[in-house]
Formats: sequence, C-alpha cells, structure tokens
Amino acid sequence: MNTLSREKFSSQASPDVLAALRQLAASQGRQFQAVLDDAMRDYLERQQRDRPRQHVMSAFASSLDEFDALYKDLAK
Repeated sequence: MNTLSREKFSSQASPDVLAALRQLAASQGRQFQAVLDDAMRDYLERQQRDRPRQHVMSAFASSLDEFDALYKDLAK
C-alpha cells in the first residue's frame, strides 16, 4: 500500500456494500480504508480502459528509446 498522504472525505453507501467491504478487510487483515482505496482505484482504472494505462505507455516509450534502430530494421 502507498504511504502517500491521505485526505478525509465523507460520503454515503448502502449498508450491505459497507458491510461487505468491512468483512473483506477483516478477512484479509487489512484496514477498511485500504480496501476502499483499492476499490476506488480499480473503478477508476476500469473507467479509463479505453485509454492506455500510464505505466504501459511509459514502458512503450522506454522501449522505443532503447530499441528504435532495431524496430526500424525489423520494419524493412
């Protein structure tokens, strides 16, 4: 888990969703906020699926920098 700073917020959710998240956190020996953070990150990633993920694009750019000449030779 990241040790980045945290920001408090307030929201509402259905009791069954909160209970399931709390139960999941307890069964994994994790804090509720860590499970909630993972769930929100997963949701954001699924919403952005049409766009390439940043770490994938970074790896692609590094690959182009490192193997540009090889890629040009292979394309011939």
